[in-house]
Parts: sequence; C-alpha cells; structure tokens
Amino acid sequence: MKHILSSIIIIVCLALAFLFVGSGSAYAQKKVHDSQKEKQWRSMETGPWDFEPGWYYYFLHKNYSGAETYWKWSGFKSGYRVRFKEHKSNVKTIMPRRIAQEELQKEKVKKAEEEHVKVKEMHDEEVVRAADRNVDLVYSSFKDDFNRMQGAITEGLSYCLTKSKGKLYPQVNEFQRQNDMICQSIAYTHKQGIGNELENSKRQEAYVEYKKQMEELVSRVAHLVGMAQQYY
Repeated sequence: MKHILSSIIIIVCLALAFLFVGSGSAYAQKKVHDSQKEKQWRSMETGPWDFEPGWYYYFLHKNYSGAETYWKWSGFKSGYRVRFKEHKSNVKTIMPRRIAQEELQKEKVKKAEEEHVKVKEMHDEEVVRAADRNVDLVYSSFKDDFNRMQGAITEGLSYCLTKSKGKLYPQVNEFQRQNDMICQSIAYTHKQGIGNELENSKRQEAYVEYKKQMEELVSRVAHLVGMAQQYY
C-alpha cells in the first residue's frame, strides 16, 4: 500500500512539474506589444512623427523629438498637450514618406528626361550644322566617336536614374554637368564665322583632349551603371 501511495505521489509531482514548465515556456514565448517603442521606431523610419509618452520627450528629449506644447480646449479636460514637429527636430525620418518619395522620384525622372532631350537636341543640331561646315577639316574625324560616346553616356545615366529610382540623382546630375561642359567646349571649337577663326591644327589638339575627357566620363558612367546593377 505504501509502495502504491509513493508511486501516486511521484506521478502527481511529475504532472505538476510538467504543467509548471509548460506554462513558464508559454509565458516566455508570449509576445509583448510595446506601443511606445513602436511609435519611436515608426517615427524614425517612415513616420508619422510621434512619440510616447509626450511629456517625457518634451522635458528630456525635446531636441531630437521636436516636442512642443499647445493649449487644447476640451471642456473640463482643457489644458496643455504635447505634440511633435519633425521640422523642429535635429534628426529626421530615415526614409521619406511614400507620397513625398513618389513626388520626388517623378521630379527626378522629369529632370533626367529634360536633360536627355537637351543633349539629344544639341547633338542633332551639331549633325545638321556639321554638313555645312567645310572650314573645319578635322571635326569629321572625331564626330562618330563623339556621337557614340554621347549615346553611351546618355543611356547610362538614364539607366542609373531609373534603376536606382532616383537615388543616384546627385551622381547623375554631376556627370551630366561635366558632360555638358565637354559638349559646350566641342561646340565652341567647332563654331565657324567671323571672329571664330581657328587653325585646324589647334582644333585637332582640342578635339583630342575633349575625346580623352569624354572617354574618362564614359568609364565613370559605366562604373556608376555597375553600382546601380549591384545595389539596386
């Protein structure tokens, strides 16, 4: 009888231990929702700009939270409240809000398209005008190379802007500025008429230098295309 009673006690103890361990494990795995941390992460990543508790951030973290007070009429509950202004903060949202990002992307694409049309129009004009220039005897030797490299630069920059969804706009804009300077220098050297006379030997030296600069720019654009393919 004692042996049976001892066995029953052991079984009961094991069952209680199993239930305790099971409930402890379930408690450990229970997800706890922290609304304060959620607001902080959301504000720093995508917005809207809001933190909790408000008075804590107002007194201790005003600089980076952009906290300010305002009076709110609400009957017997009227009083000062705390709200947050991103433009008053010394830090900003990491990622732009979706709508603002889309508008910025549209503006960047529009700018790139305008630059593309501008470059194409300039080269189309150069092709037409080159047919009437008989004084410049060396331009025809470089024209095909210039046009070929301009096509590579234009296509490469357009690809980078599209592939990166506008994030590479600063680099694209800088390369486009350098390309415009080279094209303007070529156009000036190729210009004809009274007051623009230039020996063909001098023109050839200038075209050789411009070709070298354009080749270097093509190489840099190709490198940027590689970055766009790898990271975007």
